[in-house]
Amino acid sequence: MEKYILDTNIFFNISSEINLGKNTKEVILNLTKIIKKLKEKNKAEFLMPPKVVEEFLSFFDKKEDFLNDFLSLINIKNPKIDNVQFASRVFYLLVDEARKRAYQGLNIAEEEIEKTAKKFLSINKSLSKKDFQLEVGEMIKKLRQRYRQATRFGFLDSITDLDLIVLTDEVNGFLISTDEGVLRWAEIFGVKVIPAEVWRRRLEHFLA
Repeated sequence: MEKYILDTNIFFNISSEINLGKNTKEVILNLTKIIKKLKEKNKAEFLMPPKVVEEFLSFFDKKEDFLNDFLSLINIKNPKIDNVQFASRVFYLLVDEARKRAYQGLNIAEEEIEKTAKKFLSINKSLSKKDFQLEVGEMIKKLRQRYRQATRFGFLDSITDLDLIVLTDEVNGFLISTDEGVLRWAEIFGVKVIPAEVWRRRLEHFLA
């Protein structure tokens, strides 16, 4: 029996190639049907760590019936973080990349501050408070986007991400995610992943 560990983004990243629906509700409803059939055939098990479930539910105003139906089919399991072992090389890579990303983020912040200072030194001092705030707001937005890109994109940026990887290793399952950082580090940690565009076809194969 194959085991699939599900990340939150597969339900909301509609532009991915999972092709389970045109919107989040459709994805959940269609996946609920598939999971129910596969569980009846004893073909697959589906798991989510509690932190991922919390993240998943945070996107909804209330816990509707279709959400309860879906979660009733999911095994919600915390990884046993004290019992899992990984090669020390992985942690060296993790610490080294964290340091490099922090340095990149700092450089970007300095660049944006320098640009801002130069721009406002050349602006007429009669600029209104509202116009000033609009100009600064746009620069802050750009700074945040660049900083996030440098420090978080393609990286593990939460304990929730690590829970997914550790649980996948613990149960010898397949991690299902569209997050490039989670997938990249899952491979570095040596756990199994299935690309989004392949997963749907794999499920259909088991249903046949």
